[in-house]
Amino acid sequence: MRKILFGVIITLIVLFTFKYCEDKKEDKIVLQESSTLIQEQINKVGKLIVTEGHFSEVFNYKNSKDIFGDYFTSEKKALIVVNADVTIAYDLGKIEFEINEKTKTLTILSIPEEEIKINPDFEYYDIQSDFLNPFEAKDYNDIKNIVKQSLNKKIEASDIKTNAKNRLISELSKFYILTNSLGWTLQYNNTPITKNEELQFIKL
Repeated sequence: MRKILFGVIITLIVLFTFKYCEDKKEDKIVLQESSTLIQEQINKVGKLIVTEGHFSEVFNYKNSKDIFGDYFTSEKKALIVVNADVTIAYDLGKIEFEINEKTKTLTILSIPEEEIKINPDFEYYDIQSDFLNPFEAKDYNDIKNIVKQSLNKKIEASDIKTNAKNRLISELSKFYILTNSLGWTLQYNNTPITKNEELQFIKL
């Protein structure tokens, strides 16, 4: 009787051990599959998120040059109409992240800064100059620098950067939805993201 009971116990132990190992093996496979899926999804959104804007402005350019001291002044001027296309992008291909299978955590380590590109189109009207003070390459470069500074101020005062950030948050929301559906935790700067809305308040 004891031998039979002992045999039954040994058999149960072997069965439970086998079942436990099989479950652990399945859990490990599922964990690795989840990790691979997360990494693939991050790579898929590694594209430029672009917000486009258009700015128009009219500039009056003037430059005076003293001739023979203060006795004579030669002035040149021009009217410039500028139409500029502005794009703001985040290259998510440069995002840095870390996947911890042990804690089932996806940590976003850093997000690249926005890339601002300004493509102005210049139209010159009513250019006035003379032999003593002609338009030169330096004048056109000065005009471009003035326009660039003015456009940068307009960009800062507009909502184009906010729109770009909203597009970025929309992409990051995909990470949260994915990790949450797999039972993982999303972190940014070591702070767990427990709600999708919390992404709106992250500091880039």
